[in-house]
Amino acid sequence: MPALIFRKGLDLKHAVAGMLADNYHSALVEQIKAEDFTYHAGRLTVHLAREFGFCYGVDRAVDYAYQTRERFPDRRVFLTGEIIHNPHVNDKLRAMGISFLSDAADGLDRLEANDVVILPAFGVTVAMLQQLDRRGCTLIDTTCGSVLNVWKNVRRYAEGGFTSIIHGKVWHEETQATASQAVEYGGKYLVVFDRAETELVCDYIRGKGDREAFLGKFANATSAMLERYGEPPLAVHYQAFDTICSATQDRQDAVVALLRDRAIDLMIVIGGYNSSNTCNLARICAASRPTFHIADPDCLVSVDEIRHRPVGQKTEVISTSWLPQAGDVTVGLTSGASTPDNLVGAAIDRLASFTQTPAET
Repeated sequence: MPALIFRKGLDLKHAVAGMLADNYHSALVEQIKAEDFTYHAGRLTVHLAREFGFCYGVDRAVDYAYQTRERFPDRRVFLTGEIIHNPHVNDKLRAMGISFLSDAADGLDRLEANDVVILPAFGVTVAMLQQLDRRGCTLIDTTCGSVLNVWKNVRRYAEGGFTSIIHGKVWHEETQATASQAVEYGGKYLVVFDRAETELVCDYIRGKGDREAFLGKFANATSAMLERYGEPPLAVHYQAFDTICSATQDRQDAVVALLRDRAIDLMIVIGGYNSSNTCNLARICAASRPTFHIADPDCLVSVDEIRHRPVGQKTEVISTSWLPQAGDVTVGLTSGASTPDNLVGAAIDRLASFTQTPAET
């Protein structure tokens, strides 16, 4: 039998609301928002960006996962992989008895018709969806609406005979899912990772590139198409749309405003190290302030020591003397779209403990 697919939740939002609040909300963060996104404690001032943390799509995906566990307490429940890029949230789901297909080598081979499978906020490839459908599993689709909008445009490009140029990481679930949409609708796609690969594609479009060097290297370049075809017929050969979702843009705009409007000594960015939107927030901050991208509050080891991943690096490091040990200090703080408020609140609590004077402790 074909799979049963739930795409709008399981009508159990109120049943899991209390558990979600206990696991991810923060009274301290709500208080700080109400006080102009500013927190004072002794010599410490923290300014929160005005947009940070869980976006609508992430909040919805996590909500659906909790509803799934509530609705099917006696059935095996699986996620195809990480529901979002935050280890804290994914570990919570594992603790609830939700298994991750990506954790085991046998993957889809573990599934039986009575199993329930949650599709992550990034979506899954067309091929995986077809495999799940053939197995007859019950599917809970948490794919973000912004992702679905990208897919719609990719399908439109494919039907119009365009090659889709996708800026992303070829190994990322969302990139793979988006590329599969182009193939499903008879189109072609290329994935580009950075500016260097973009230049390679531009040269190839201009007729200057080498075919072997070009294969696997892709980009999105209006100027290259303009030089090849000229302005009048450009729309026949080239179309573009912005794939940055509004939540990501809002968080980037908010941190730019924070850095512009507040006298910030250093920035802390909280979120998974494999979260692209969090890494980009750290990159923006690092352009003008000492910036520490941390995975969770435990990375704030002491007033002298911090574990963090520097911008552009792939490994976590330990830095010392990161926080001034005397005098007033003003910290800017933001978090990625996959980071719950409870982690933000815990980080602020820890910062406050580091900066209290003996009389305040």
